[in-house]
Amino acid sequence: MGSGVVLLGYVLVVAITKLTPQERDRIFAVVFLIALQPLFWGLFEQAGSSLNLFTDRYVDRAGVPASIFQSLNPIYIVLFGPVFAWLWVFLGKRGLEPSTPAKFGLGIVQLGLGFLVLVGGAHMVGLNMATPVVFIFLIYLLHTTGELCLSPVGLSAMNRLAPKHMASLIMGAWFFATAGGNFVGGLIAQATGGGHAGGTDLAKESVLQVYTTIGLVAIGVGVAVMVVAPLVKRLMHLDTLKDDSELAGYEEVGEAQSPGMHPELETKPRPSQA
Repeated sequence: MGSGVVLLGYVLVVAITKLTPQERDRIFAVVFLIALQPLFWGLFEQAGSSLNLFTDRYVDRAGVPASIFQSLNPIYIVLFGPVFAWLWVFLGKRGLEPSTPAKFGLGIVQLGLGFLVLVGGAHMVGLNMATPVVFIFLIYLLHTTGELCLSPVGLSAMNRLAPKHMASLIMGAWFFATAGGNFVGGLIAQATGGGHAGGTDLAKESVLQVYTTIGLVAIGVGVAVMVVAPLVKRLMHLDTLKDDSELAGYEEVGEAQSPGMHPELETKPRPSQA
């Protein structure tokens, strides 16, 4: 984590000392988005640790192995990925598409809601009863829709906002922050007592208390991000942003863009005259 802070500090120093004002503002926006990564992935990656143990110990699975529920995330991505791609285009044509930082906020809020839905379901049936499996389906659904609001959007933002000569550094910082999120996820899983033998009402309550705390924190952070989203969007200077800047080697390895990506620049071929 310390090395990640040093890396972001280096990016900021470069932005302040060597970039133009607009490029510097965009780097500030980039650093803001990257700084949200450890929180999001730290909570999201409970799926493979404490949430998987919770499913195994406290959920009415009807004999289905807990590991099978790890498949819900990729299944939801396949199902809802095209829906979100269509949704952003649909909203964009009507001037209603949320900005990139607003999407980050929405993703983090959904992450927190997922934990609170599971906690609510567990308390609804009582600590001494197995939690209905439907709440596992719901938490994975909310976490996946949150991921679809943040992960592909964030990768696109890093590519668009980074100056050409800093593209690799910014992408590296993005994935470094993702790794930091996995470290945070380990600390959260440790706080749930996942490494100890479970199965008691007291152990279940301990997990639910942690999930309640991180769920509320995530919702609070997500709402705060949506509040400051207009300011962060202003730093992005989208009105002067060029999306198609060519990188070194573009002509050798780049693929031609599909027709229709820039319809305003395309002309229809004239019919040949016999």
